Amino acid sequence: MNHSLNGLNALVCGSTQGIGKATAMELAACGARVTLLARDPEKLAATLDALPHIVGIGHGFVVADMADTAGLAATIAAHVATQPVDILVNNTGGPPPGLAHEATVDAFEQAFRQHLLGFQTLVKAVAPGMKERGHGRIVNIISTSVKQPLPNLGVSNTIRGAVANWAKTLATELGPFGITVNNVLPGATATERLTAIIRNKAVKTGVSEADATAEMLHEIPLRRFAQPEEIARAVAFLVGPSGAYINGINLPVDGGRTASL
Repeated sequence: MNHSLNGLNALVCGSTQGIGKATAMELAACGARVTLLARDPEKLAATLDALPHIVGIGHGFVVADMADTAGLAATIAAHVATQPVDILVNNTGGPPPGLAHEATVDAFEQAFRQHLLGFQTLVKAVAPGMKERGHGRIVNIISTSVKQPLPNLGVSNTIRGAVANWAKTLATELGPFGITVNNVLPGATATERLTAIIRNKAVKTGVSEADATAEMLHEIPLRRFAQPEEIARAVAFLVGPSGAYINGINLPVDGGRTASL
């Protein structure tokens, strides 16, 4: 199976921790030139130093906030002017846990801006170059909640669903230009966000964090949480030569937790 990304430039968002960082590491190991995107320059610099380095390939980073649409647009325009983007991995932190009917309008607006509007801003910047070259890969890291809404993640369930339908629309529009658009749907993954979700669940239900963890594990047929690297490998497959004919799909990487097909 061919996973080589030699000669391709990848932009990975939210790439200083968790799934985003693991994805940046994986794509670099496959031969891509990786540009990291996140808000914290110190964490970006540390992640850049940790990336696998192949002779002749210089990785880099850009500082941007996905929720600052105007600032993000200016930053990505400057980047694309100097370096084309062949692979775009859209990824950003999930909205805080909570019930949908208790969430504020501001919470929905913030999540919509950070996720859908941020992703759209990046696509508008990179798609013209992809169309000119007749090749492009866009992967959105979202959630299994687009297939089965998750308890106590009301805002996240709503926004992730919007992103999934946006991506499916893009796949139809951009496919004729040799550009694929797919969604990777992580299940419960050992990241800082999962820790926060477990803590919130324990508080809401009045149980210990250990019991909350055990209950979540019991819902997963494989009886373990995913590692970020396992999500990253799914992304690498979709953007590589072996995934070239896969377009417009939602790919759960969840250990079998999602109950729907």
